[in-house]
Amino acid sequence: MSDFTTELKHAADAEIAAAREAALRARTTHARAELMRHMMLTTRKSVDRPRADSIELVVDEWLDAWQRTRDNYPYVALMEALTGACYDALKAPSAATDRAVRVAFAALEHACVGNGTTLADEMAWRSGCSHGWWGDVHPAPDEPQYREQAKRETPLWQRGCPPECLG
Repeated sequence: MSDFTTELKHAADAEIAAAREAALRARTTHARAELMRHMMLTTRKSVDRPRADSIELVVDEWLDAWQRTRDNYPYVALMEALTGACYDALKAPSAATDRAVRVAFAALEHACVGNGTTLADEMAWRSGCSHGWWGDVHPAPDEPQYREQAKRETPLWQRGCPPECLG
């Protein structure tokens, strides 16, 4: 026979686990969406320039926001491909240009995974536009290359009761 306190604890644990999974999915999707919003917004500001100039400008701004350089980031060519696809989609919106954006985005995501990270983590941990709650859901490693706003000692659901409540 279980008691009321135990039943409530089990119910709370189940709800926290469900919230954790939902929040992790939301963080990933939101970081990806924010990256694309920024890509289109930034590219739109330079779409009146020649394609190569726009790509260089956007990628340099992106690298700066992520505290990287062309010399120390392995995905520059893929960033350029995505930026070029965004440029093309803004200049001539169509199913084909949208598909090209999707393909370039997927290629960059695949490269990140192949290198032990994800594009959502790169956005959440490196970007100057990182949303604070992203770090609450999945903290950045405590390493200097990641933004302070993305670092936490533990994710939200592992923080639990403050020590003074447990004594």
